[in-house]
Amino acid sequence: MRPLLLGLFALLPTLAQAQFVPIELSRFSRQRAAWLLRERLPCLGCHRLEGQGGIIGPELTGVADRRSADFIFRMITNPQATLNGSRMPRVPMPPEWALLVASYLAESGSARATPADPAISGDSARLSGIGDAGALYQSLCAACHGASGAGDGFNAGNLAVRPTAHADSAYMSTRPDDTLFDGVFSGGYILNKNHAMPAWGETLSRDQIWSLVRYMRQLCRCGGPSWSRQ
Repeated sequence: MRPLLLGLFALLPTLAQAQFVPIELSRFSRQRAAWLLRERLPCLGCHRLEGQGGIIGPELTGVADRRSADFIFRMITNPQATLNGSRMPRVPMPPEWALLVASYLAESGSARATPADPAISGDSARLSGIGDAGALYQSLCAACHGASGAGDGFNAGNLAVRPTAHADSAYMSTRPDDTLFDGVFSGGYILNKNHAMPAWGETLSRDQIWSLVRYMRQLCRCGGPSWSRQ
């Protein structure tokens, strides 16, 4: 799966270089965009749209009245380069999905050229510069999985499926390290889990992801299945 995901990622930087112009959406296209947001992409794990979704990121209802269409598109395709200090991961998707979702979100607003917000004070460091696994977990994972890995983060109640409790040794001991890595790298959908868990493979380094796997092992105080440790 990883080569395919990386191939999809690779198309997005080229697409994002030009000024984005929303496409005109048919009724079917609007329904497809709404389905992608609610059932396939992880966006509503963090963002709220028309009363549904998480409360980690900005509200998406009426976002086009606050942001230009170009800004919306660039946040979808390359958030780290668009907003300094953003904790939003770069989500793998075909380019046509990015065009469709950005056009859908931009459709109802004035689409004026609004400048990007400055980074939040104290959160301006690039994620690539965070080397401490505990700090990384608290920054990116704790909102859903809980500060101690109990699956009780402040955003957990907004999700249709309870986040995995990384402190649950009975469950975590059934998960090989490679599976934990793949879950962080590729997101929940790839593992037939909740699609609201985003993919971090294009935002974090492999070393950072492995450090998160080791941190999860500290939280559960357990190893993976015996066969996976041989």
